[in-house]
Amino acid sequence: MSDTDDVIDRELTMSRAMVESIAHEMRDNEEVFYMGEDVADYGGIFDSTEGLLDEFGRDRIMDVPISETAYLGAAVGAAQEGMRPIAELMFVDFFGVAMDQIYNQLAKNTYMSGGNVNVPLVLTAAVGGTYNDAAQHSQTLYGTFAHIPGLKLVVPSTAYDAKGLMHNAIRDDDPVMYLFHKRLMGIGWMPAPDGPKTPVPETDYTIPFGSADVKREGADVTVVTLGLHVHRALAAAESLAAAGIDAEIIDLRTLVPLDTETIVESVRKTGRLVVVDEDYRSFGVTGEIIASVADRDLGALDAVERVAVPDVPIPYARPMENGVIPDVADIEESVREVVSAE
Repeated sequence: MSDTDDVIDRELTMSRAMVESIAHEMRDNEEVFYMGEDVADYGGIFDSTEGLLDEFGRDRIMDVPISETAYLGAAVGAAQEGMRPIAELMFVDFFGVAMDQIYNQLAKNTYMSGGNVNVPLVLTAAVGGTYNDAAQHSQTLYGTFAHIPGLKLVVPSTAYDAKGLMHNAIRDDDPVMYLFHKRLMGIGWMPAPDGPKTPVPETDYTIPFGSADVKREGADVTVVTLGLHVHRALAAAESLAAAGIDAEIIDLRTLVPLDTETIVESVRKTGRLVVVDEDYRSFGVTGEIIASVADRDLGALDAVERVAVPDVPIPYARPMENGVIPDVADIEESVREVVSAE
């Protein structure tokens, strides 16, 4: 069941939960600092650092030049020297100009040094579309980074998870990519769906990596997803329930490590699997999850569907963008197909 079953008196948006965990870690450890574009005075364009400058000042909340290669390289060096930087890519789409720093340095330097250095760096980035910002600011790209050995990959879907996963990420001695969906942050100009704003304890807590959360239990079909599409899957499940279809919704929370055991256990119960993702369909998360289940228990799979973005750039025009990003209706249709399969 969900980790939020205990009664908590307050609710936070996902952005406030993230900021609260970052502030806690910065108070506890002077080696923690945050760097990125527009993270100081502006507070992050998705409110990822709102309020931190007032408490910690410019030595620890640092605006940087628009040179991702330079500041991510600096962050890797700082981490190797014993600091615990959090470096923000404003949009995950911008990773290309600093890919060498990410996949050749951040991911590999512990291995290349024979374990003589750790790289305790959290790389945060905004992912996802649904707000018409076109092909260079709307991608998700989970699979790109999950494919690179040496990186842990975190994708929260609720405020409760966002806080616990952030505490764990900052304390981890390995590099962690922490990808947050813009639509879930709870900022005024981009309304969030129902669900991301949740009860959040004031005290610190961690959520272990590799522990998926069953957000809704069901008997007829397993729906595996993450990020924004956890909420779209839950909405689809409520609609399907009226038609007598009982869907189990699994929120992965982390892709690396991947909680394959929870997925397989659910599929053994339901016999049917639908994987939903906002990344591209080919060579991505959906295929990997299906293959992981098949590797462990092929006989458990009676029917499989995957719902993902077709292999096209994210369109700028709103009707076209809505057409390529999976929505509630797409999830419902795929669930109905696997349930009706012979």
